[in-house]
This record gives sequence, C-alpha cells and structure tokens, in this order.
Amino acid sequence: MGKPNRKHRAAKQRARYGGADFPGMPAGAEGRPPTAEEIGNAILAAAMESARRGARGGSAQRDPVVVFAGRLAADDPLVHEVELGVHLAGQHLMTRAFRNGWLPADIQQAARRRVDDFAVSFLIDTMADSVRPFAPATVDETWVAQLGELAADAWWSDSSPHFGQWAAKHMLTAAEALITVIEALALLILLPKLELIRPLPGTARPMAAVPHHVDERVLGRVRGLLAKAESTSFPEEAEALSAKAQELMTKYALDRVLVDADTAVPDLPGARRMWLDTPYTDAKALLIDVVAKANRCRAVFSSAWDFMTIVGDDADLDAVELLSTSLLVQATRAMIANGDKASRNDKASRNDKASRNEEARSRTFRKSFLVAYATRIGERLDAATAATIAESAEPERLLPALASHEIAVDAAFDTLFPQARNRGITIRSAAGWDAGRVAADRARLDLRPRPDGG
Repeated sequence: MGKPNRKHRAAKQRARYGGADFPGMPAGAEGRPPTAEEIGNAILAAAMESARRGARGGSAQRDPVVVFAGRLAADDPLVHEVELGVHLAGQHLMTRAFRNGWLPADIQQAARRRVDDFAVSFLIDTMADSVRPFAPATVDETWVAQLGELAADAWWSDSSPHFGQWAAKHMLTAAEALITVIEALALLILLPKLELIRPLPGTARPMAAVPHHVDERVLGRVRGLLAKAESTSFPEEAEALSAKAQELMTKYALDRVLVDADTAVPDLPGARRMWLDTPYTDAKALLIDVVAKANRCRAVFSSAWDFMTIVGDDADLDAVELLSTSLLVQATRAMIANGDKASRNDKASRNDKASRNEEARSRTFRKSFLVAYATRIGERLDAATAATIAESAEPERLLPALASHEIAVDAAFDTLFPQARNRGITIRSAAGWDAGRVAADRARLDLRPRPDGG
C-alpha cells in the first residue's frame, strides 16, 4: 500500500472512531485499526463525558457520545475488538465501584433510580462477570445473597463476548447498545467512595466465624405479625402487632447478648444499607434511625443517594430491616388515611373540608406527619425496650452486657463514620406534626386488655 493510501485509511479510521471527540482512542500507526484496549479507553472517555454532561444531554444528533457510538457501531457485525473494549471498560469501572465500597444491591438500587432498565441489566451482568474468577469460598455471604437476589449469573455463552449477546437479547441495535453501555458506565463513574462494610470478592476468609442471624423460627413469627400489621385497616391493631414483633425480637436479642457475654468470641458488629424511595426520604430515614436505636444499632443517612447505613450485630440488623420496612408501609398508610379522614369530616363546612383536605395532602403536612410519627414511635419503642429489660430474669447480668455491646457498636460506627454529624429536620406544618403524634399514640404497645374491655 502506498503512503498516500495509508494516510487516507488512517484518516478514515479517525473519522469512524471519533478520535477527535475522545482522544483516549488513537487510530493507530500507519492506519492500523485500534486495539480492544484502545477502544476500551475511548469508551471510558465517552462515559466520563456522559457523566460530566448528563446522559443524553442536549440534542441527540449533536451529542458527541451519540455520534461516537454511531461511528463505533458502523461495522455490522460489530468488530470483535469493540466487543472486547466494552468488556474491558465495564470490568475496570465495576472493579473500581466494588473497591469504593459499593455492594451489588447498592449498584442496582442506584442504577434503577438513574438509568433505564437496559442499563441496569448490563450492570447486573457485569457484576456477575466480575465475581466469576473468584473461588466461591472466598466470596462473602452478603455478596452471594445479593447477587442471587438480583439473578446475576453468567447466562451468556463464552464462545463470544457478552456485549453482542446482551444486545441481541434485548433487541438493541449496536449503536443503541453502545449508548446504553456508556450511560451505565457513566453512572459507575459518578458513584462516590463509600465505607467498605463487607469483604471484597476473593478476600473473604473461608474459616471466618459465621455471623449470628436471627433464628428462622423467630423470624417466621415476626414476619407473620408484620404481614398482619400491614394488611389490617385498623391502626391500633397494626401498631399492636408491630409492637409484638418488636417484643419478640428484643427478647431474642437480650437472650443472645447474655449468651455472647459468656463466650470468648462475641458476635462482632456489622453493617448494612437500606435504600429509601422518594419522597420524604429524610423523614423516612428518621423512622429507620429510631428503630435502629431501639434495636441496639446506630444509623447514618446519605441524603445525596437516599440510603441508610446501619451498624450493629447481624441479628439486630435483621430486626431493624424487618421492622423498618413494615413501619414505613404502615406510616405511609396512616398518613394517607389521615388525609382521607379530613375530607370525610361531616361537621365541617364545604369550604373548611376542602381547605383541610388540601392541607392534609400537602408536602409540608405529610413530611411533618412522618417526622412526628417517627419521633413518637421511637419514644414508645424505647419505653417498650426498657420495660423488657426491667422484666428480664437476670437484669444484673444483662445491663453490663448491654453496656459492653453498646461500646462495641459505637466503636465500629465511629471507625466507619468518624465525621458523622447529627442533623435536624425542619417542621413546617404544626397540624401535620400533631396528626402524626396522634396516629403514633393510637398504638397499643403492651397488648394487655384495656380496663374498658377494648
């Protein structure tokens, strides 16, 4: 090939692969097609641009990411190096996310809030592929459980790269698939560094002690009580059932604290994350926080990403997760029912009813309602826990054991979050606050018959 022809081919390569837009991918010397590594670097550069500008920012025809994807997908079928480049870019950023403390469930939760279902599926596949090289015994049980819940498995054939098979599975064109991948990788770039709360794949110790989880029989009873609480339309019954669930978990936990106090190797604190759906995430976070405190745990809220990190023993974390999830359902239902009640007030005039109904459905009222509900539930849970401790058979042994347990949880929390600070929540509706406390006060936490027979 003559020198002019080689220059012409190199110019065509640069035009096709968009080297001017994303300098991470040179066209190669003397017209050489770019390697998979060079294409992977260009995809990373495109993802960085997408993260900077926002996915699909501006006109689709003028978006450099869209233009780049179109050029990269110009060959049909896709060039093998392009598919390998996608794999390299995906594995690089997924490994980075793992090392930055993101667990599989965290990545899926963040993705479903910010990218489409196709991008979520690509990220789940990439997670499954990232864990494959590690021996099962060296993968932490939390990772195994979360990957299982996400159905993250290597469904594709190893005879060809994953990218082409994934695109065909979702009936995406090559350009559409590349744009989706770039948006998914842009999300990974945006993920901040988190606390590493579970061992990375490949580093879990096969002989490590198995954490104490709640006995399945106890969990079964608790789940049954909470299911009834969520299904009933009577607030008093729902709260009473929830209180009974809390009582069961507290008694079980106190028994376990005494057992651990007599063993040489007590259960060490762990950590979990709970993701919250909008709206009113700060009010919902407060509800989780009060449940965590009542169950001997500490919690911190990440307002930028809407999740709570809870620190405590595994059995206590099980209790917090179960009770918080159920109470969030019940609190939301009580909030909505309060608005419906305002609209059914027969004694008020039509204008008063309309005004009251409008206020009960406003954002300020509902947020204030949830904050008050959480605050009052926290007070009652603390009182119920104190009563359970007082009624225990061995309070003289239990109190020192609980104090030691609290010190261990505080130390673990301070290690993970040395700069955590308490932050208040502004209340802008007195009516919402009052209604929330009334709703929480209707709860019957002791389950004993009332003097009036109620």
